Amino acid sequence: MIMLAMKKLGFGTLRLPLTRPDDVKSIDQDLFNRLVDEFMKAGYTYFETGWPYHSQCAEDACRKAIVERYPREKFCLADKMPTYNLKKSEDYENIFTEQLKRCGVDYFDYYLFHNLGNKTYKQCEELGGFEFLRQKKDEGVVKHIGFSFHDTPEVLVKILTEHPDVDVVQLQINYIDWENISIQSRRCYEVARKHNKPIIVMEPVKGGALASVPEKAEKLMHKIHPEDSPASWALRFAAGFEGVFIVLSGMNTIEQVKDNIKTFDNLTPISPEENTVLEEVKEIISKSTAVPCTACRYCVEGCPQDIQIPVLFSIYNDAMKYGDINYPTVHYQHAVFGHGKASDCIECCKCEKSCPQHLPISEIMKEIATRFDKEK
Repeated sequence: MIMLAMKKLGFGTLRLPLTRPDDVKSIDQDLFNRLVDEFMKAGYTYFETGWPYHSQCAEDACRKAIVERYPREKFCLADKMPTYNLKKSEDYENIFTEQLKRCGVDYFDYYLFHNLGNKTYKQCEELGGFEFLRQKKDEGVVKHIGFSFHDTPEVLVKILTEHPDVDVVQLQINYIDWENISIQSRRCYEVARKHNKPIIVMEPVKGGALASVPEKAEKLMHKIHPEDSPASWALRFAAGFEGVFIVLSGMNTIEQVKDNIKTFDNLTPISPEENTVLEEVKEIISKSTAVPCTACRYCVEGCPQDIQIPVLFSIYNDAMKYGDINYPTVHYQHAVFGHGKASDCIECCKCEKSCPQHLPISEIMKEIATRFDKEK
């Protein structure tokens, strides 16, 4: 039985607070503990983590912040199997056992294949992945099974048709990607609904991009709701669809937690008038964003040149958005110190294979190199 009674806001741990901004492993555990306390105090209970988050440090952080500080029955914990790392069937059991240990739990409430797509699905089928999930559910160490998804609606139809017993699907849904021809959020949502699958929403604020919109866009929002943050608009958009039972938000400040709680404690669907505003906001954002990167960092760990890809994308976006080359250039020089430059890209395309947004990263690196590496 799917647990649908819990509050809709979920705490994603892909972007936890850091003590050192340039080190994703430097999780600020004390602050994370406080964020968890604020979240739980308000009656919210769903936490989501994953094997690669924070270079495999997020699961341990969840154990310390949640599992070791709250009774097991007071929270809901979801974890994900890194399908893209698997080589043999035994890997499923080895990784799963390690995840239970890292998180300090005897079972996961939700357990999903991570970033299942055409290629990883084929591999998953060859290695008996879904049989493994069903076995864990039968053993009681997993309560609900599913997968997160960043591929085409056609692939989603194939997976759900061949495995109708999955409990949930995790999809990227936000107002920017709803009609995006690459992400195809709306069509994927419609497939999930047709197959009657409850939906977990990821990237509702698009990696934080929709929390800090251009000033012109924010003024449109404030004209209707002067006290509401841009992030609240994005969260309400994602939460308002039928079948959505959890909306994940990667919170890393107390202010973000409080703002999100305020939104979900008084949750109302986006009205037709507000939707008209969002259409205008989308137009403004699309004109000011060069690279729609969500900073998930899946591209970074496999880069043979140690290029901090999301950081360089952020700097490039700032340069394109504000037209100021001086500050972005200084920022760029700091970002590549001790790491690869954009011009170091060898076009191996490993990053592109792991990018949920399907970005042509190697081509964008050439643009960044032209703009910044010649400034030295």
